[in-house]
Amino acid sequence: MIDSSFSPVTWGSPQRQVAFEQWLGGIAVGQRLSLRSLRVASADASFRRYLRIDTENGQPHIIMDAPPEKEDCKPFVKIAGLLHNAGLLAPEVLAWDEAQGFMLLTDLGAQTMMEGIHPERPELNLPRYLQATDALIAWQLASKPGVLPAYDCALLHREIALFPEWYIAQHRKFALNDAQKNTLQAAFDLIVRRNLAAPSVYVHRDFMPRNLMLSAPDRLGILDFQDATYGPISYDIASLMRDAFLSWEEEMVLDVTVRYWEKARKAGLMDFEGWHDDFGAFFRAVEWMGLQRHLKVAGIFARLTLRDGKEKYLADAPRFIAYIRNTCNRYRELGPLLQVIDAIEGLQAASGWAIGRN
Repeated sequence: MIDSSFSPVTWGSPQRQVAFEQWLGGIAVGQRLSLRSLRVASADASFRRYLRIDTENGQPHIIMDAPPEKEDCKPFVKIAGLLHNAGLLAPEVLAWDEAQGFMLLTDLGAQTMMEGIHPERPELNLPRYLQATDALIAWQLASKPGVLPAYDCALLHREIALFPEWYIAQHRKFALNDAQKNTLQAAFDLIVRRNLAAPSVYVHRDFMPRNLMLSAPDRLGILDFQDATYGPISYDIASLMRDAFLSWEEEMVLDVTVRYWEKARKAGLMDFEGWHDDFGAFFRAVEWMGLQRHLKVAGIFARLTLRDGKEKYLADAPRFIAYIRNTCNRYRELGPLLQVIDAIEGLQAASGWAIGRN
């Protein structure tokens, strides 16, 4: 049995607890693990959770607990290998029971980039964001078609449909009339078309400070990459700068994005239409990609709260509505979508453009 006196680890299923203890006991000697050091590390928005355990000499490792009927670990293992091949810092798989969904990983540290951010002093955070863009470009340069699932039209539409299904209908309890339904569909079709026009690279899909670890002075560790796809190059920089849990003023967003763009065009990643010579053209693509993400995540956060009982996520919904409204207010063709959003939220259309820090 595991001696959990170091820190209690609870189990909802006695059968899974027994299976885990048998697996961990079987690898403990070979991996030189101290069973008494087992404790909870973190959980995420999926059905995975993470435990931390030390070796006999005090070196921490991470254990992923991913019930196989709910989580498939194969993409995690594959994409971790792709990140390593790109020269990036990601967890290494030390032991894996694929059938039961238990995995022993190297530990990238206990502090996220998010925890090291100074929200009121944007200039102090620039070096970390530049490290993040360096990692992002290395990841994108390693891209090859046919390796990861395509971030295609069907997937983009499935994601954006989460907004009316979960945010509008389930969270807001708002009944759309036929005209509003048609407006949403037309806007969603336009957003997807615009985003699919961008060149494709490897896409992390949740590239933000909460998933980047302060693992070393000159390197950021990368986590939560198991849903990576091959899709629009505009996605991950939009995810980084239109953060799900932190908002920056426009000056900071533009500063980091233009520095990323400068590096990316030197690397040959901006050779598309006018992007190489026109930052504005690229930034417009980033905004349209961010709009798709924000609609999707608002729906996901509503689902996490209403279906899965994870109430903390909907607390950030106002941030996403602000992102959505600001982008819609900036582009004339998104005016009808803004009117529907304002009707749902009971708000008046904004008269200017700003990214407020919440």
